[in-house]
Amino acid sequence: MNAIASAFERKVHVPLGERAYDILIGPGLIARAGTEIASRLKGRKAAVITDEHVAPLYLEALIQSLEAAGIASATLVLPAGEKTKSFEHLMTVCDKVLEARIERNDYVIALGGGVIGDLSGFAAGIVRRGVRFVQVPTSLLSQVDSSVGGKTGINSRHGKNLVGVFHQPDLVLADTDVLNSLSAREFRAGYAEVAKYGLIDKPDFFAWLEANWQAVFAGGIARIEAIATSCQAKSDVVVADERETGQRALLNLGHTFGHALEAATAYDSSRLVHGEGVSIGMVLAHEFSARMNLASPDDARRVESHLKAVGLLTRMAEIPGTLPPAEVLMDAIAQDKKVKGGKLTFILTRGIGQSFVANDVPASEVLSFLKEKHPQ
Repeated sequence: MNAIASAFERKVHVPLGERAYDILIGPGLIARAGTEIASRLKGRKAAVITDEHVAPLYLEALIQSLEAAGIASATLVLPAGEKTKSFEHLMTVCDKVLEARIERNDYVIALGGGVIGDLSGFAAGIVRRGVRFVQVPTSLLSQVDSSVGGKTGINSRHGKNLVGVFHQPDLVLADTDVLNSLSAREFRAGYAEVAKYGLIDKPDFFAWLEANWQAVFAGGIARIEAIATSCQAKSDVVVADERETGQRALLNLGHTFGHALEAATAYDSSRLVHGEGVSIGMVLAHEFSARMNLASPDDARRVESHLKAVGLLTRMAEIPGTLPPAEVLMDAIAQDKKVKGGKLTFILTRGIGQSFVANDVPASEVLSFLKEKHPQ
């Protein structure tokens, strides 16, 4: 990660050949978005997709920046929340992009969190069989995870993110100023994904987070460094395995359990948001690894201790309301896209920063484990 405009800005390059792109991380990037886009891309029209929470805060500044750079724009403001990742709203976005006469060299700009990014990226990937795509992520979770790597999609009644395409962005502008407007809960939820990168294969980064998480929460250079390190970690994995045929699955640490819990709460954000599901899921993954005699129980306790210290949920019992039986959670896990040939694929670990892909996890062991951990 090299400093570019200032000591408070970082650039991560994602070297994917013809699909290579930059991730810019730092303050004030929305105000400079038009300049950054115009200097890299040929198109002069954009469809800006955002939601009703983000629009009042940042849409005007983005539009003004685009206009100053000679980029005409049309905007679409959608409802906020996970339920927006639907076929209905996908059609709405596609119609808006076509109505705006966006051509292949023009672009769809996603201004928002992971929901808007995933939905807009999917639309950009299928309208005219693919148009340019720019991510302007406004949550910590989207800045360190969903805006990078080209995974796009929507949810189905069968599960989360089961319908989508791989469509890499052409530019990611992660304006760290916008994170100051997040609620404490939203920021914590994004932090779960930051911690994930340490737990996958960067034990030194996890130890740094244990020592410096309060500075990351406070903002400033520690926050920028944590985001840049996370983006670099994801870039490295994506470049090695762009379409998740192997090691990219490591990025799903905690997600198989977490997605099942999200489905079990019907994606009700008042009960559970994605990062909270991932937090609980990472603890469960480490505990299950210990149960399978792959890792020490001390590692699971260390993971839980850190996530609990920052204020994240770490136990199923902490989710408000009643959860369905373990068998229902198991059904959601079996439907998850990490299933291959009917065999369960989990990301397990041999210790902090020693995660690996386990392709044949016995379903009976998982069900027994879930029954043990279920708060019935």
